[in-house]
Amino acid sequence: MAVAFLLYVFAEIAAIWAVGSAVGVLGTLALLLAGAFLGSWLARREGGKAMRAFVESARLGRPAEKELTDGMLMGLGGVLILVPGFVSDVFGLLLILPPTRAIARRLWLRRLEERAVRFANRRRGPVMVVDSEVVPETARRSDQPTVIEGRVIDG
Repeated sequence: MAVAFLLYVFAEIAAIWAVGSAVGVLGTLALLLAGAFLGSWLARREGGKAMRAFVESARLGRPAEKELTDGMLMGLGGVLILVPGFVSDVFGLLLILPPTRAIARRLWLRRLEERAVRFANRRRGPVMVVDSEVVPETARRSDQPTVIEGRVIDG
């Protein structure tokens, strides 16, 4: 973790140095401030949309995992945008914009699912996950065998 933080700091310094060499000190400061203001405005706007979607899901009694995850990712994106630096601004912007946030949400939920399965496996042993499909009895011929495919997830 310390190595990742050092790489991040090195990347931020290199990015600020490169931009500073291209546009000067005042231009770099102006870009950093403009990025913070624009990013915070965008985070506020998208955060409001996520909150309205969450309230709507709760009102309709639907699961709100998508809305909660979106809110969390936008909060993280907002924090990253407020941290001074161009690399953090780019990552924050990617978490705030809807198309890239959807990709991050899928990756995050998949990671949480895998961690939950690993935790459950430690508590009670390996789990068999079965992928299945419902076939109406009228569509199934009696001479066809019933096949169930699955995979063992071992943490």
